[in-house]
Amino acid sequence: MKTRLLGGIAALLLAVTGIVLLVTYVQGADKRAQQGLDPVSVLVVKERIPAGTKAEDIQSKLKTETLPQSAVAPGTINTLTDQKGKVTSADLQPGEQLLGVKLVSPKELVPGTVPVPEGLQEATFVLAPERMLGGRVEAGDTVTVFASFKLDDAVPAGANVPAGLTGWKDFTELLYHDVLVTAVQQAAPDAEKSAGSEKAVALPNGSAYVTVALSDANAAKMVFGAEFGTLWLSKQTEKTVKSDPPTTTFGGLVQ
Repeated sequence: MKTRLLGGIAALLLAVTGIVLLVTYVQGADKRAQQGLDPVSVLVVKERIPAGTKAEDIQSKLKTETLPQSAVAPGTINTLTDQKGKVTSADLQPGEQLLGVKLVSPKELVPGTVPVPEGLQEATFVLAPERMLGGRVEAGDTVTVFASFKLDDAVPAGANVPAGLTGWKDFTELLYHDVLVTAVQQAAPDAEKSAGSEKAVALPNGSAYVTVALSDANAAKMVFGAEFGTLWLSKQTEKTVKSDPPTTTFGGLVQ
């Protein structure tokens, strides 16, 4: 009886050992096979990304996958570290690998234009050079929009206006931050006026048509500013500090 029990235990141990060895072998074989295929980490699209989306805004719509080298498309990238400032050149669909050529400078999409972000629409305004950085605003720039008004009469006391504006007929208001310029149409610089130092910036030739991407509500306010006042653009940078200043009047300016 004791001999049979010991034999049964030994057989069980041998069976367990065999299973462990088999699993270890299979796992090792899988790893060896994958190593032989040179596994590579790549970025794969997990939800639709519209054309014109900034590289800084697509990370949450991507996932990292490890694929055999043979299954990786040429030019696929595995990080967005060096893609800052670029945008997607076309719609990206779920499941496709992210190719470096699909991320380009905004100016490369269509000469002088950039795509309109999803949900926004375009509106065009005619601006004199001094109201758009001397004509240096370009498609792809992000700007802050200001509107200045000169009223025939002072704002009446009962009008629904910001605090501090009542009684003043001239004022400037910051309308929006982060407005995308999608196109700029401007005549070539005047060669004669631009003559001189090689380092001098060429002088713009006349006003320009500046097209921006806005929501319908914001476009209405900007249209009103252009129709009954004047618009000014300031160009933002990556380090621009954005605040919410009060309406500027002469009284507020000299305080």
